[in-house]
Amino acid sequence: MSPNEPARVSVRIMDKEYVVACPHEERSALLDSAEFLNARMREIRDSGKVVGLDRIAVMAALNLVNELLQLRQREAQLESELAGRVRSLRERVESTLEKSQQLEL
Repeated sequence: MSPNEPARVSVRIMDKEYVVACPHEERSALLDSAEFLNARMREIRDSGKVVGLDRIAVMAALNLVNELLQLRQREAQLESELAGRVRSLRERVESTLEKSQQLEL
């Protein structure tokens, strides 16, 4: 196997084994992701409200995508707030520099 060939990683989700190809440097992240997904799917299964592997997988996917979208929205909000703060600080610095230059004259 050449270094450029993807790694073949075996993961177990809901007692089923899946072999997934991924870059070698992402192997650990893939294993962590599979473990996280397995835990989420087991929570859904154990709640007793959803039956069937396909339905459990879809519910887990919907829940995770919802969380992702909420995080993206929060990130965009924080970026906007940060940009506003930086703009305000820049304006204060420029104003202070202008006043300082006027005093020197």
